[in-house]
Amino acid sequence: MQTDKEFTGWRSFFWPIHRFEWKKFFAMAGMFFLIVFNYNFLRNFKDTIVVTDPNSGAEAIPFIKVWAILPGAILLTYLFTRLANRFNREKVFYIMMGLFLSFFFVFTFVLYPLRETLHPHGLADALQNVLPAGFKGLIAIFRNWTFTLFYVMCELWGTAIMTVLFWGFMNEVTSVGEAKRYYGLLMIAANIASILAGVLGVWMSDIAFFQFLPYGTTKWEQSILFLNCTVILCGLIAVAIFRWLNVHFIAQATSNEQSSEKIKMSMRQNFAYLAKSKYLICIAAIVLMYNVAINLVEVVWKNQIKTIYPDPSDYQAYMGHVTTWIGVVATLCAIFITGNVIRRFSWTTSAMIPPAIMLLTGIGFFAFVLFQGNDIAGISPMAFALFLGSLQNIFTRASKFTFFDATKEIAFIPLNPESKLKGKAAIDGVGSRLGKSGGSVIHQGLLLFFATISASTPFVAAIFLGVLLVWVLAVVSLGKQFDQLTGKVPAEAS
Repeated sequence: MQTDKEFTGWRSFFWPIHRFEWKKFFAMAGMFFLIVFNYNFLRNFKDTIVVTDPNSGAEAIPFIKVWAILPGAILLTYLFTRLANRFNREKVFYIMMGLFLSFFFVFTFVLYPLRETLHPHGLADALQNVLPAGFKGLIAIFRNWTFTLFYVMCELWGTAIMTVLFWGFMNEVTSVGEAKRYYGLLMIAANIASILAGVLGVWMSDIAFFQFLPYGTTKWEQSILFLNCTVILCGLIAVAIFRWLNVHFIAQATSNEQSSEKIKMSMRQNFAYLAKSKYLICIAAIVLMYNVAINLVEVVWKNQIKTIYPDPSDYQAYMGHVTTWIGVVATLCAIFITGNVIRRFSWTTSAMIPPAIMLLTGIGFFAFVLFQGNDIAGISPMAFALFLGSLQNIFTRASKFTFFDATKEIAFIPLNPESKLKGKAAIDGVGSRLGKSGGSVIHQGLLLFFATISASTPFVAAIFLGVLLVWVLAVVSLGKQFDQLTGKVPAEAS
């Protein structure tokens, strides 16, 4: 059997995959490509539907993340633990994928066409007249409840399908050595998917209106049909690839899993187990702080996008361009930097890159938003602030899809099966949502006092810096523990 040390020259730098691993690796990469494609497609799509609605705006996002996404994540994690206790990994994947794809079908052909009938505009208008202006976002998520539900399912796709199911599967069937060779290359597939999602998103948002289609009265409404059908098709292909992998490569691992004693899970046990492990607490802190930080910045940034691009098609097109550039930057990073840094440097060095990038780009964005003055090279201050916010999002997201995701998943691998299963279910199932909800709670509290996002921005910037400090401290602590675990075979991760 070949080892990692046998790779020299260009193979060590660009393609550290053995020939006998090619079929399995390409299948995994193809499956990850489709899941991430949907993730990026849905991420832009959900924002456009909510933010550009005449009765909504970026103010609705913090309320959705607290009052809809967090309960949805808890419910989905409960469902996952129940399914995992009853069925094997493969059946759980099929059930969860079926749940999401069925919802997108129902939304496309039932909920969205009937939205004006289903939305309680009269009651929402009455509430708007009696409640303070700071409650506009909360009323919007009630008024447009079908859009809110769609936003929740799009957001939870990244949690349930990409993070818990796919990465849980990968961490079970790969060793630390394989992960260091595989994961950097998998990120290339993911980032190419991001580029394609951005390009197609722009194209579909500007596609001509087809009179012969019995769906929608505008090109934007028809683009919803095309976008959702694309998501459903990619999801079905991902299921087929997962089935092929299980039949041809993972059969022995599945047999061993079924023959061993199955680890039982419950939400209470998962969080109790997490609380006892310093190692898992550090992973949870990293995930929480990333999601709080990105949410703090993005709400301010998306508010500026709506100001300049109020039309849904224009908003979707702009977000598509940003997604494309995220994919371009992340792909170049994954090809030339990520895999080599992870293999050649310590885990701590690799994991420290995302908070450093977020700090530098975030300071630039907030500084200009807070102290913007005259036009710069003929560009208005608002347009230039939007440009800086887009740069911040591009580089931060690119680092997330390369270094952050890879180092986080590698951190789970040295753990014993119980720590891996229970810790990942708690951290990725609910922890990431708690992070985004934490950022949203901050925005909500500030909106109730200041009424607008613009007025609350100075306080958001100060909190943002404090969150990054906690993130860095958690990385340093986890790095020391990771080095200890990988230096010997651990029995516990506490």
